[in-house]
Amino acid sequence: MRVLLSTIGSRGDVQPLVALGLQLKTIGHEVHLCVPPDFCEWINGLGMSVTPIGPKVRLTGPAGPSVTPPTPEQQRQMMDSMVAMQFETITAAAQSCDIIVAATALQIATRSVAERMGIPYIFVAYSPVVLPSPHHAPPPLPPLPGQKPLPATADNLELWIRDTQRFNDTFGTALTTLRASLDLTPVNDVRRHIFTDRPWLAADPVLAPWPDPADQAVFQTGAWFLPDARPLPPELEAFLDAGEPPVYFGFGSTRTPAELSQVIIQTARAIGRRAIISQGWANLSLIDNEPDCLIIGEVNLQALFKQVAAAVHHGGAGTTTVAARAGAPQVVISQLYDQHYWGQRVRQLGIGTAPAPGTPTTNSLTNALDYVLRPNVIARAKSIATAIHSDGAQIAAQRLIAIASRNS
Repeated sequence: MRVLLSTIGSRGDVQPLVALGLQLKTIGHEVHLCVPPDFCEWINGLGMSVTPIGPKVRLTGPAGPSVTPPTPEQQRQMMDSMVAMQFETITAAAQSCDIIVAATALQIATRSVAERMGIPYIFVAYSPVVLPSPHHAPPPLPPLPGQKPLPATADNLELWIRDTQRFNDTFGTALTTLRASLDLTPVNDVRRHIFTDRPWLAADPVLAPWPDPADQAVFQTGAWFLPDARPLPPELEAFLDAGEPPVYFGFGSTRTPAELSQVIIQTARAIGRRAIISQGWANLSLIDNEPDCLIIGEVNLQALFKQVAAAVHHGGAGTTTVAARAGAPQVVISQLYDQHYWGQRVRQLGIGTAPAPGTPTTNSLTNALDYVLRPNVIARAKSIATAIHSDGAQIAAQRLIAIASRNS
């Protein structure tokens, strides 16, 4: 069996697919990935073939305040070009494949490519809040140009209807036009077309359960872990050995204000803790040469989080799950999309807290860390860690094989 795994996003979107790919490869199946060019060298080094799609995601972050936002017409042209690029790139990547797995909601063309080739298509979400349900609202997004915000009293149904309109207004015309060029019928509901009526949920059932257990339409596999056996860098090992467990601060691929470094270090010193700061895409840095703080690059978080007093992070699905599995109390400083959901779940489970979204202050971050370093929160985090599942990729691989076998 040859499987195409496709996504457009940051490392948090790509890494679960890599975990699934390696699981499939281990049991004798051929895997090809279609991901942004940032990750091609890494995936090739793991022995899997890859097709780059789109520009590097590190170069496509939010525009700064000095950049003039695109007009509605420019925005439409950008979206049309993106969808056309997806059709071309994913069609080439899918040649000789028996099944396609697509992750993230920006996979506009992938199902149409699978339909044209007559092969099964699976959509996977990494967070329950991404999938429509009357039990929760969609991830928050700013209104489209010219679109009035819904009132604060809007219920979940109204919010999901607005979310449907957003997909249709943004991608509907381009998707219909390109499907017509392949002799495929028009799509009336773009989001439902992408997500399908039987989406998968690659999230841990303890940490992020599907809210309606009676709803059999969503197949929850568990999170797709990529085992990491890399040793920690010697400098980091030496820092960990030199004193009490430090606090980890890292915000992954989100972009944060430059002054956040000062807030982080002042907070750590205010509570008498050393700090490990992940540079990340925000390029966080030290403010002095004192030995109580260490700046690091990309490292094995699975190993590191078992040795820290707490983890302060942006609330990405992967980072939240790795921290929960390691038993580290968490402070989630959510920035966008599903990160707010993960902060809410950390708080509900009693394994951490989630201050107001946005850039924290020294006061708010100090209060949050004082809370999560309490013995009851530490004990709760360690207890939940024992319940986190680790077989999500294996479950997904087995289901994929069964689906592809039935189709053939």
